[in-house]
Amino acid sequence: QVQLVESGGGLVQPGGSLRLSCAASGIIFSINAMAWYRQVPGKQRELVAAITSGGSTNYADSVKGRFTISRDNAKNTVYLQMNSLKPEDTAVYYCNAPGIYYPWGQGTQVTVSS
Repeated sequence: QVQLVESGGGLVQPGGSLRLSCAASGIIFSINAMAWYRQVPGKQRELVAAITSGGSTNYADSVKGRFTISRDNAKNTVYLQMNSLKPEDTAVYYCNAPGIYYPWGQGTQVTVSS
């Protein structure tokens, strides 16, 4: 059974940092590209950052230079380091494999507010 479990969200002030984690089980993690997405109420889920099985990365323009995606295949985990957070980064963050889309996890709420 495939399971994606996101964690690490919380309330942070503008300019602060958070590190999100996504633990995957039930998949051959190392061969999958993985990505982080985010969604705010009333809007479509959007791609934030992606990493290939080989470690190549790409980012949405809105987070370039501030967010870093990484993976640890030994731990079946993908991370999102978020720095210089802005109020517009407030959303529920999810991970998944782009193009495959396993069942979505519960996500982790990130709130950026003073």
